[in-house]
Amino acid sequence: MWLMAKDKKQSKETAQEQKAPEQARHSAKERPRLRMRFEKEVAPALLKELDLRNAMAVPRLNKIVVNIGIGEATQNAKVLDPAVNELGLITGQKPVVTKAKKSIAAFKVREGQSIGCMVTLRGDRMYEFFDRLVNIVLPRVRDFRGVSTKSFDGRGNYTLGLHDQLIFPEIDYAKVDKQKGMNVTIVTTAENDNQARTLLRHLGMPFRA
Repeated sequence: MWLMAKDKKQSKETAQEQKAPEQARHSAKERPRLRMRFEKEVAPALLKELDLRNAMAVPRLNKIVVNIGIGEATQNAKVLDPAVNELGLITGQKPVVTKAKKSIAAFKVREGQSIGCMVTLRGDRMYEFFDRLVNIVLPRVRDFRGVSTKSFDGRGNYTLGLHDQLIFPEIDYAKVDKQKGMNVTIVTTAENDNQARTLLRHLGMPFRA
């Protein structure tokens, strides 16, 4: 009995030892490459370049908000459906329908009326989206020469306007009913625009020279 119990214990320990490396490989594989690069390379570089004394003060991405506004939705709510579907494909997350906060008679907008959709990305999805944005999506823009360095809001956040959803490889050209523009707002923990600009540049944002 004692030998049987010992053998079972050894078998269990061996199985756990074999399983541990597999779990470690699986976890490493799931982590976004940009997040890993930030932790290993970008954060130490920012600590030195920005002359920061505390590693916790290093600016980092907080969230990314992708927003599509559909003016025609005030006349026909069904035109929002394609935008919601496409934004879901682009971000990998279910969008939220945005509603007007107040009535605007000149634009025939009533308070509470659906006027667009948006997605707020955090964590791994945020890093994955940013990685695809700077390395795959922006280079697909016709005659692309870099993004403006003047689109910061004074508080370390950056907003980028995209005129066509077809630059995202997830969108099937044959299924698009019409061209839709969107705003991508990158919210950072930076104390000012200079810190945010330095952070985004290290993460690969192709700023215009």
